[in-house]
Amino acid sequence: MLSNDQIKIYNKLGIPLDYGEKNNLVFYNDAIDLVDVGPNIIGNRQKLTREAALHWFRLNEAAENDQISLMIVSGFRSFDYQVNLILRKLERGIAIDDILKVNAPPGFSQHHAGIAVDVATKGQAPLIEEFENTIAFEWLKNNANSYNFHMPYEKNNIYGFVYEPWHWIFN
Repeated sequence: MLSNDQIKIYNKLGIPLDYGEKNNLVFYNDAIDLVDVGPNIIGNRQKLTREAALHWFRLNEAAENDQISLMIVSGFRSFDYQVNLILRKLERGIAIDDILKVNAPPGFSQHHAGIAVDVATKGQAPLIEEFENTIAFEWLKNNANSYNFHMPYEKNNIYGFVYEPWHWIFN
């Protein structure tokens, strides 16, 4: 699954080569059929696959019609972006075991596939568990499935990640 170059990166990051398999993770190649879905909460343009984007737009329109604010924090992220994200955390002194509770190893992030969105709402800090207490989260729980989105990282999930009520994937 991992190429020789990817194996070298895993060794550099201190990630066991069997980490994905041991944690029930799917390997994703970087998506290539990406379309712009607008800016994230800090103004950086985000992308999803064409099909995920179409469903995201429909989901977002339905939320707006119900007066629910949904904003993208993060969409597509490449393998290299994930490597650099982890490197920056390691440089700040965060242990790799702690990083891997909140960030998938390169190659195993659903963001690579262009099918994942990290979602925020107005008036709430992004990427925190308290997102589950918002009306936006309640709306997503009740409606996202109708647009082929679901939340994979529930409490005590089989992937070893912390609970991420903000992380939704298209499937």
